[in-house]
Formats: sequence, C-alpha cells, structure tokens
Amino acid sequence: MVKASAIRATLLLAAAVLGSAAQAQAQPASAADLSRRMIERRAVEAVIWAMPAVNTELMFQAMLKLGGKPNQIVYWSGLLDWRNQTLTPNPDVIYLMAFFDTKDGPMVIEIPPEGDGVINGSIMDPWQAALEDVGPAGADKGAGGKYLILPPGYSEPVPEGYITLPSANRQGYALLRSLLKSGSEADIKAAVAYGKRIRLYPLGQAANPPETVFLDARGSVYDSTIPYDLRFFQSLDRFVQQEPWLTRDKAMIDQLRSIGIEKGKPFRPDQATQRLLGAAAAEAHAWLEMKYATMFAPYYEGRHWAFPILPEVIEGLQSQFADPDSYPVDGRGVTYTMAFFSTKRSGVGQFYLMTIKDRDGRDLDGTSSYRLTVPANAPVRQYWSATVYDRATHALIRDMPRSGRSSQSPGLQTNADGSVDIHFGPKAPAGKEANWIPTRPGRRFEVLFRFYGPDKPVFDKSWALPDIAKVAPR
Repeated sequence: MVKASAIRATLLLAAAVLGSAAQAQAQPASAADLSRRMIERRAVEAVIWAMPAVNTELMFQAMLKLGGKPNQIVYWSGLLDWRNQTLTPNPDVIYLMAFFDTKDGPMVIEIPPEGDGVINGSIMDPWQAALEDVGPAGADKGAGGKYLILPPGYSEPVPEGYITLPSANRQGYALLRSLLKSGSEADIKAAVAYGKRIRLYPLGQAANPPETVFLDARGSVYDSTIPYDLRFFQSLDRFVQQEPWLTRDKAMIDQLRSIGIEKGKPFRPDQATQRLLGAAAAEAHAWLEMKYATMFAPYYEGRHWAFPILPEVIEGLQSQFADPDSYPVDGRGVTYTMAFFSTKRSGVGQFYLMTIKDRDGRDLDGTSSYRLTVPANAPVRQYWSATVYDRATHALIRDMPRSGRSSQSPGLQTNADGSVDIHFGPKAPAGKEANWIPTRPGRRFEVLFRFYGPDKPVFDKSWALPDIAKVAPR
C-alpha cells in the first residue's frame, strides 16, 4: 500500500518538475545550466549501467586491502560473520573468490573432483556474466576440471584437456563455494581443506604450477557495499582504465567523457562537478531502490517471495547479451545493487527467493518479531537456508552474532510434522534460541531463502514457502 506521505512527496516533485519546465520554456537555459543538467543525467545513467562492474571492482579493492594481488584467492577459513560486507553473501558455506587477470596470458582455475567435498559456483567476467559454472552443476559435472580463461582476442592453439573460456575482458573472478556435509566444526574444517585444493595459475606454468596464494579474510572487515557518492565514479574510472570497451557499450564512451571519465586520462572532477556527481549517485540510488521494491513479480500467487532477477537479465548474462534486440541495463543494475553472482545454468545448483515484506505487505522491520514456517520435506538435495540482510546496504547486519539459520544448523528444532519455525526479531523467543535470527531495531531488513540442489517441487511450486508472519508481542 502506498503511504499518503509518499503520494504527497510525488505530487510535490511533479509540481516542481512542471514548474521547472515552464520556467525553462519562458527563459532559455544558459550554457552553464545545460552543462550541469547533462552531467546530472549522464551520471545517473552511468550508475545504473555500471553497477555490476563497480560491484566487482569494489570486491577486488577489498582484496587488495588485505594485501592481496591479482591471480590470488581470497577465502574464509570458517563460516561468514557480519565482517563480510559483500552483497547478500551466504553464511552457510565456505567462500573462495579467485580474482584473475589475463594481462600476461591465459589463466587456469583447477577445480577438484567431487568426493571429499563439493564445489558450487561459477567463473565470471568483470560484468558478472558467467563464463561457465563449475562442479556438479557445471561443465566438469563433478569430475573436476581445468578451466582455462583466455584473454581478449587470444588466437594461439589451446592444449588438450582444458575447458576453454574465451573472455572479451581482461579480468574477472570466480565465486566458489565449498559446501558443508553438516554444520559441525569437523565438517566446516573439512570443507575449508577441500576448498583449498582449488588451484589458480598461468597456463604458461602449467607443467610446473606455482603454489596458489590463499588470503584468509576471516576476522577482517571485507567491505564492498555500494557507495552512492563520488566513490562510485572513482571505482568506475579504475574499471574503465583497466578494461577494453565492449562493442555493446561503446555508446557510453562519450557519456562517461562528459562526466570526466576517459580512458588514458586522470579522473579529476572539480568541486562543482563532484557535488553534481554525488547528487546524481544519490538520485540513481533512490531510483534503483524503488525499482527493487516493485520490479520483481511474486513467485507464488498472492505472496511476497520473488526471484530477484528478471528473465531477460538471466538470458543476457548467460549469453553475454547476444540478443541484438535486448540489453536490460535497468534490470541488471537493480539486481547488482544486492547480489554478486550469476550462473550459466539458472536453477541447477541453487535457487533463491527474496522477500522484503511480511504477510500483510508491510516492510520487514527490525523492531518487530516474525516467524517463517518452512514446510516439511523441503525439496533440496543439499540444504536450505534463510538469511537476514540490512535492507539499506543489502549486506549482513553489522555486529550480530549470527545472520541465518539452515537445515544444517546445529541444534535446529523441528516441529512434530517435520516443519521448522524460523524466528526473526531483536530478541529470541523463550526456548527458541536455536531457530532465531537477530535483527536490529529501527532498521528494515530483507530475507533471502536459498535452495541448494533444488528439486522439481521448487519449480512447479507443489512445495511452497508461506509468507513471513508478524508475531504479536507477549
């Protein structure tokens, strides 16, 4: 339901726009006004267009702050806590992120065979379009394999025995998850050890690969949340200086030049331009958040769960936007305000549903208490989980002892009929601490429900999640 205050604000904005238009008709705009408006318009569009690239670049910068370098792997030697400030990360797996750079030639990512563990994930270009999935849901089908990322325009013969991934970009990263057999400490350690069997090395050294460098980010604040201010454009400039222009994006060359970003030249906006860019980033943020709340259709009729990516965006990411009549920049921008991953094969290894509303259509509020009843016999081959994120940042809520519960969480209580009640709120209900996820009073939150190894009932909806229900205080 739209609030009356929001309607009034919209009407006031519309009146202001109409008033400005009437004034513009009555009095020709000066050269300075025209230049200012051009910067504002183009900067807003640049934020929306560049979102996945800046998202990647910020994660790479976080890796550099740990002391890392390109062609190394950041990993977490335990389950994630709030210090991982990436966008909607999964706190129930072991994360490994391989940042590769093919400047000096092709790079190999070697995935171990399924057995002692399972790797789930994909190798992506810096626009977060999947080059290929890995593991049982990927090209190696669980047998393990050597994935070879080729730099732009590479034409030399490729040795046999590799899964070849040509890329139009120089850099990229692989988001790799080592799955747990259970939530026990022993199985967490086993998943870490299995994940560290991944290898990253240059093809030119494949006969005697150097030792892969792993950087443990556990205990460090790893922050790649999106800054909607001048820092966004500074990140975008770093990306533009590093990567070749793709044909599909060449219309942005002049757009970016007009706001001060140009390949081969320093980005040094003056104070006035900095203020314009900051205002444009804030406006783009407001638009993206509005679309995030309204863009995605309900997955179940009459309920509030949604798959947070449009079909056109999925198709584009999986095909490198090959359809000549489709380039869903708006939808892509919205998704990458709150995510950092794509798959080559949607819904095979994992599936996601997001909600920002309770059963009555109200925003989830960290001051209140809620309950989600997960029906019995969830159709997953591996596990399910529910994770809470800060609605403002789309990251884990800071300074919380935990962020989610899964079917593998130790001590999770199950109801007599096999269902599980997950509780959300600032305080745990008496006797329900094992099933409780804390929230922060005064801040909105969102919930992402994950299906790992999803089966048919997830997709034909014969098994369905109910909405999250607000619980009256006792």
